[in-house]
Amino acid sequence: MLLFKEIARNYKSSFTGLSRETWILSIVMLINRSGYMAVPFMGLFVTQSLHRSASDAGLIITLFGVGSIMGSAAGGKLTDVIGFRPVQIVASIVSGIFFLFFANITNFHTLCVLAVVISFFSEAFRPANFAAIAAYSKPELQTRSYSLNRLAVNMGWAVGVSIGGLIASYDYRLLFFVDGSVSIIAGLGIFWFLPKIKGYRKAIKEKVKGIVVRKPWEDAVFIRFLLLTAVFIICTFLMFRVVPVFYKEIWKIGEFEIGLILGLNGIIIALFEMVLIHKIENKRSPVFFIVLGVVFIACSFAVLLLPFGNVIVLGVLSIVFFTFGEMFALPFINSFVMSRSNEFNRGSYAAGYMLCWSIAQVIGPTAGFFIAEKYGYNPLWIMISILLLISAYMYKLMKQD
Repeated sequence: MLLFKEIARNYKSSFTGLSRETWILSIVMLINRSGYMAVPFMGLFVTQSLHRSASDAGLIITLFGVGSIMGSAAGGKLTDVIGFRPVQIVASIVSGIFFLFFANITNFHTLCVLAVVISFFSEAFRPANFAAIAAYSKPELQTRSYSLNRLAVNMGWAVGVSIGGLIASYDYRLLFFVDGSVSIIAGLGIFWFLPKIKGYRKAIKEKVKGIVVRKPWEDAVFIRFLLLTAVFIICTFLMFRVVPVFYKEIWKIGEFEIGLILGLNGIIIALFEMVLIHKIENKRSPVFFIVLGVVFIACSFAVLLLPFGNVIVLGVLSIVFFTFGEMFALPFINSFVMSRSNEFNRGSYAAGYMLCWSIAQVIGPTAGFFIAEKYGYNPLWIMISILLLISAYMYKLMKQD
């Protein structure tokens, strides 16, 4: 009984002290990600509903990646110019409207254009949301604020993909109606509930007079950090893109079991990340926990090389290592990024970081599948594990000047 009371007390304290605005932003992100169900099924929509080729499906998915890269850059710049609130509102509502259009279009070339436009506005939302969390959280609670946001993303993703599968089995086009509607609701939620900062643009212009505002590309430490983080994120993307195919083709695990194994990631994060961050934040430098997390993820890919053992158990062990690596690394990567910025350039720094994710979505799966097809899965796992260990060492050498 005392154990359960202690666990409950830890959970309560983990969520205590976070600002009202941080909760609003995380709830909006939960709603936004819950509706993010069309993109994961985009390939199936193009091949099964539109009866186009796999290469056409690949082109649409690639165009989503291209649009997201441009959206990240534009969203960050606009955040610094007009503020994170209007960027989030406009990005959510406009992307939602275009998703509704997407559901009614059958011309492939028009769909290609809409793929870029939708992903542009969808991704412009992220650096604005990222910057808003930093603006509304106390410095000592910033890592936990980002963890709450990550919790919302993971819970929303789990709900969205699960419901999306049911909707897709009925009608693929309905996915776009739901996704668009939810995106519009998220934008309206920010409009209604997130406080408006009066005179934001005027205040920034006055404050910035006579001040040299550092650009992200002029920050050598940040650029090195981004390059390392890009390698790290490209590697992590393969866990949810290439590894499931490996489970099916090589380990002969069924789709249901694969879903359960991968689903552990969201469950573990939902149950433990906030408590973990509450216990360890401000105990060591962010770089220490980033290094620890990257090593854990390297171990998760190394497990896939083991030539013995039950494949289900190995799959679970791999995803557990991966998830704990995520929980250690990503919240502190977020904090490191924002620690390099201030109120004048927060959006630009957030955009630089989000670009890593957008580029990884384009490069990671394509490169991973190419290497696996040409050389086999084991060389791919060896390469990823080595890359991650090198990244961990390079992170360790970094100094936050």
